[in-house]
Amino acid sequence: MFSLILYQPEIPPNTGNVIRLCANTGVALHLIEPLGFDLEEKKLRRAGLDYREFARVSTHKTLAACLDVLHQPRVFALSTRGKTRHDAPRYQEHDAFLLGPETRGLPGELLDALPAEQRIRLPMRAGSRSLNMSNTAAIIVYEAWRQLGFEGGI
Repeated sequence: MFSLILYQPEIPPNTGNVIRLCANTGVALHLIEPLGFDLEEKKLRRAGLDYREFARVSTHKTLAACLDVLHQPRVFALSTRGKTRHDAPRYQEHDAFLLGPETRGLPGELLDALPAEQRIRLPMRAGSRSLNMSNTAAIIVYEAWRQLGFEGGI
C-alpha cells in the first residue's frame, strides 16, 4: 500500500483525522519532526477517535531518514504550487505522498528536488488559497487507491 508523509505537521486535529484515514485505508503514516504537538495530545486523540492502535504511524527525524526506511519510493508532493493535476499520474503500490505543514506548505527546496510531474495539485476554484491538509490527504489516498481497484477494501 501507499505511504503518506506529513512534513512537520502543526495542527493536532488534522493529524488525528489523517491517522483515522490511514487506519481505514491501510496506508502507512510517516510524520517528519519537528511536530507542532505531542502525539499524546488530547486534541489529536479526539480527532483520531483512538484509531491510532489500528494505524501504522512512524516518526522520523528527517525526510531523508523516512525515505531510507521506505526504500526510496517514488514521491508525489501535494502543493498549491504543483502544476500536475492529482488524477493525472498513474500511481503504484509503493508510492509515497508528501504534504507540508498547514501554515506554510512544503519548502521550495523539497518541491524543486522532485520532477515537475511529481509535484501535484488538487483543482480548486480561482482565487482559492488551499484545502485543509487532512482533506487533501483523503482525496489523494482515495484517488491512488481507486486506481489500484481499491485492492484489499470491502
